[in-house]
Amino acid sequence: MSAMRHARSRRTPRFGPIVWLGIVIPLVLPLAARTAPPDPAAPAAGLAEQAQFGTIKGRLVWGGAEVPPVKVLAEKGKAPKDPEVCARDQPILSRELVVDPKTKGVAYSFAYVSRPKGTNPEAVQALVDKNPKVVLDQKNCEFQPYMLTLTQGQTLLVKTSDPINHNVRLAAFTNPGINQNMAPESQLELKLVAERFPIKIACDIHPWMKAWVMVFDHTFFTITGMDGSFQIKGVPAGSQNLVLWQENVGFATPGAGRGMPVMVRAGEVTDVGEIKLDPAKVKVAANK
Repeated sequence: MSAMRHARSRRTPRFGPIVWLGIVIPLVLPLAARTAPPDPAAPAAGLAEQAQFGTIKGRLVWGGAEVPPVKVLAEKGKAPKDPEVCARDQPILSRELVVDPKTKGVAYSFAYVSRPKGTNPEAVQALVDKNPKVVLDQKNCEFQPYMLTLTQGQTLLVKTSDPINHNVRLAAFTNPGINQNMAPESQLELKLVAERFPIKIACDIHPWMKAWVMVFDHTFFTITGMDGSFQIKGVPAGSQNLVLWQENVGFATPGAGRGMPVMVRAGEVTDVGEIKLDPAKVKVAANK
């Protein structure tokens, strides 16, 4: 009997190795999940996606020695039409050719990629979600802003903040023309498709009033700042063609509408440097 009791005392404990594993593993796994290094494939995929695009930057500058003066379209208090509103508090200045005296930068010029190779649909959707409507206001007898850009998923909202009547005339190539009167504080919504050339918008009641709109089917575009600088982000890597369009010259880059070739490197900024605006071309354009 004592031998039998001795044999039983040496048997495997009630909670054997397999059972213990079943208890310990569930306790260890949550801790392992918290302390384990992140999966390298996940961030690598995100970086790879970002690395497919690059940035183009540069500056449009005046190529002459003397900076052209700014033209006055209507002196303060002397507008030929509706002077109680137009140029009442300040003169109306031309924005056809604006050159910064300090930097010689040329403002109000479209900078964009012509017929881009590749797409960036995420950037298009982000732009539409952030700004579903792009506003063009008629204020103090001027269009504000003077130049604007949009992708064809956005809506152009033309409105007037003036207490007088205005007229909106739009002449395009692909989009239908518009010629519509606008009462004070009225609005007009337009859905426009992409155009290869800028669209001029004018007011026939106040003939000095005009603006330029350019519609794209991508997001690789911008407008030069007061110092002539521009930066186009999210451009697909590879060989692209850059275009700069200025109102008094037309295409300011070599290659005209085809643009100048630019090699965009993934994840990098490609600086094309200074692109000079030829004063001789400005004079020719002004005489047309």
